[in-house]
Amino acid sequence: MNAPEPFAGETAHSPVRHHILSVLVENKSGVLARIAGMFARRGFNIYSLAVAPSESHARFSRVTIVVDAESAPLEQIVGQLDKLVNVVAISDIAPREAVERELLLATIQTDVANRTSLLDTLANAGAAIVDVDPGAVTVMLAGTPGACDDFERALEAYAEVELHRTGRVALPRLGRTIPATVEQ
Repeated sequence: MNAPEPFAGETAHSPVRHHILSVLVENKSGVLARIAGMFARRGFNIYSLAVAPSESHARFSRVTIVVDAESAPLEQIVGQLDKLVNVVAISDIAPREAVERELLLATIQTDVANRTSLLDTLANAGAAIVDVDPGAVTVMLAGTPGACDDFERALEAYAEVELHRTGRVALPRLGRTIPATVEQ
């Protein structure tokens, strides 16, 4: 397998080198726990992980794992995943050839003094208000990881009550195919 170069990008805190693995698994109880356990036992670092039923097939789920390329060689990670019985296919998506998105939700304290500037911040980022209370709003941004990083930094000017990010999901860009690394 020719592993693509890991992504060498910047997040809010430090440079990150990662690979994106798209893992098709049987949608059965305990599969995610076995995957997470394998990573923990081997000391592999997971940068983010997202899982949901795949397409219209309730029989399978797609797990998107963003792996820290510094924690272990990609071939070793793929080899260990391949040993798990419920893993159907593993694909490595090069970050430059991927469409990546992440969801950020944040609850922000509001008052008359900061409402206009908060609305400007939301408009500039392309974020939306999803819940309103007299003293707070919950906002949402679905965008690239970099856009979420930028939005998170912009929200530092406001009193956050809570912030949560989902982790990345990714698909190959249209017109590009990803070779299945493993198919069982």
